[in-house]
Amino acid sequence: MKGFIFDLDGTVYLGDRLIPGAAEAIQALRERGDKVVFLSNKPIATRESYAQKLTKMGIPTHIDDVLNSSMIVARYLKQQIKPGESVMVIGEEPIREELHSYGITISSDPRQVAYVVLSWDRQFTYDKLNDLYQAAINGALVIASNPDRTCPLEDGQIPDTGALIGALEGATGKPIELVVGKPSPIAAEVAVQHLGLDYADCYMVGDRLETDIKMGNDTGMNSVLVLTGISTREMAEASLYKPRYIIDSIKEIVQL
Repeated sequence: MKGFIFDLDGTVYLGDRLIPGAAEAIQALRERGDKVVFLSNKPIATRESYAQKLTKMGIPTHIDDVLNSSMIVARYLKQQIKPGESVMVIGEEPIREELHSYGITISSDPRQVAYVVLSWDRQFTYDKLNDLYQAAINGALVIASNPDRTCPLEDGQIPDTGALIGALEGATGKPIELVVGKPSPIAAEVAVQHLGLDYADCYMVGDRLETDIKMGNDTGMNSVLVLTGISTREMAEASLYKPRYIIDSIKEIVQL
């Protein structure tokens, strides 16, 4: 039995367009007895909405088979946070909902919080940057949901959480303390535990060298680069993060 961990944007679909052959490939894996889970760094939608989107696209998916950086942040904080501590969030409503579902207290006071969750926020402002900066210099641990600089769409790319990380690092002159989404081993552990398999029996399939492929390589999984999203074959050849396999698209995954 093999386990397949699929990235979403750029791997299974681009925006609202399913990658040709994706539904058939995933169905074939399931029918032959392999396990499948979806792991996205994108924190601006809920796991439920991802499951509904995949199902409407012809890939029947239960919410339990969707993992994203919002859930991984919430799980991590639930294990770390002490009674009375609170968290400030730079991010959109889906990640706030996930934190609430884990019973985590959210505060807007940057000088009182123990943690800051820094995530993709399409309403990011100078005031939010200042709150983020004040929390950081007052000792709050800043945790980024994901490091992606951009997100691929059908007609190009748009700035992602990595752009906001850059703003904070530019203000403090220090690197961010922790990222829990891909390529973090924290994200890898959540996905592999969900599958119930060993790392060596799992395939990390994605379109980004610095997140999907790096995480797969770092944790002993089989890394598979698809050429339907961000990274190209030429980028892979020049990168420090060499995928074990390069395939044109997800439809070829059944050949591995």
